[in-house]
Amino acid sequence: MADFSFPVDGFISILDYLGTIAFAVTGSSKAISHKADVFGIIVLATVVGVAGGITRDVIFGRFPAAFSDPIYVGLTVTVGVIMFFLYAKLKKQMNVWLVFDAVGLGVFSILGASIAYQIVGLEFLPMLFAGMITAIGGGILRDVFVREIPIVFVKEVYAIASIIGIVTFFVVLSSGVDVQVSSIIGIVVTTGIRLLAIKYNWNLPRVREI
Repeated sequence: MADFSFPVDGFISILDYLGTIAFAVTGSSKAISHKADVFGIIVLATVVGVAGGITRDVIFGRFPAAFSDPIYVGLTVTVGVIMFFLYAKLKKQMNVWLVFDAVGLGVFSILGASIAYQIVGLEFLPMLFAGMITAIGGGILRDVFVREIPIVFVKEVYAIASIIGIVTFFVVLSSGVDVQVSSIIGIVVTTGIRLLAIKYNWNLPRVREI
């Protein structure tokens, strides 16, 4: 019988590319909403698309993939240019920024956890840390660059969605399920929770000022 399994390294690379594209869309959208020119759009798309992964790789002692593989910057530049020309049309069809941000959050959360799993094995804390850094690092820089409070600190359920997705990924993986299937489940859970939080305005408790 033929073996149709897909190599884990190739699967992780595809996840990384998808997450990079998704977050590059959010970065370019944010730049456009702040009246940036085409150069500013490309810069913010690139920063948001690769910053989380670079931070993760440096912490885990890996040479950042974004520096060794030109596809990453190529993807972010391409996304920035496309968004420059098509943003108005895309915005009319859907809320581009929020949808892609949710997808990027889901993909990068599980991607970071998957890479930690490859490096240290089935250890929860390193997987959680790597997933969180990968997922929210670029978004924090994106918001800081445009002088906004990072969405992870003030918006509906965001980091919590990432945590729940990573926990789900860890539990499913611990039960013996294939890493690729576990990754897909984790991504769906994270993205789904984030989208539901947007739709129903789910928020964590905040301090009420008197």
